[in-house]
Amino acid sequence: MSQLLTITDLSVSAEDKPLLHGVSLNIEHGSTHVLMGHNGAGKSTLGLAIMGSPEYTVTGGKIEFDGADITNESAYERAKRGIFLSFQNPVEIPGITLSEFLRNSLEQISGKHMKLWDFKKMLKAAMELLNMDSSYADRDLNVGFSGGEKKKAEILQLLMLEPKLAILDETDSGLDVDAVKTVSQGINEYKSRTGGSLLIITHNTKILESLAVDKTHILSAGKIVSEGGAELVYDVIENGFDRYNSKE
Repeated sequence: MSQLLTITDLSVSAEDKPLLHGVSLNIEHGSTHVLMGHNGAGKSTLGLAIMGSPEYTVTGGKIEFDGADITNESAYERAKRGIFLSFQNPVEIPGITLSEFLRNSLEQISGKHMKLWDFKKMLKAAMELLNMDSSYADRDLNVGFSGGEKKKAEILQLLMLEPKLAILDETDSGLDVDAVKTVSQGINEYKSRTGGSLLIITHNTKILESLAVDKTHILSAGKIVSEGGAELVYDVIENGFDRYNSKE
């Protein structure tokens, strides 16, 4: 498979504090990658750095996406290229409804006006797939949503926007078994519909049970300390992270 995302010797800091140290990682078109590690290992930092969060400064290395150097691009420019990040703790945005947010995002990415009828039809189908109450479409984005509904709203965005690369940061955290199944169904729908790539940041292997994992990366103290296939996920389940932390 050809490369979609290429990260080369990436070092990142925040407020002059080094957080990532020479991280290199490749994600191919259509592949599913898993990123694991202890709390504080730098997993969310890597996801946010790929997305172009202004909170982080690249101090070394390069990020390339679909053949273009995006190291210095804004998050907006990266989103237009087809990178999507679901947040570990989705923020509440008063004053704009979930529906308005999605329609505006679709129009920004495509550069075209979207007919309201077509949008509503598309939104209805995606919400039904995720067992979301249709009334949430007219509520301010994430305001008053339960933790589970916030996570479903993130997957709803994934289904609607159809990015080339989806970075899912602890999307399964705090979800009950039924909600994890629903979210997993949404992720599989995204994969089958678009053939897009996934980088799943997780501690919970439940969300991985219905996905074919191509590669697993373990991050410790801001460095990739081990890589392998799906078998690495199960090794971590059985033996924990300690053996990998010793490689720092």
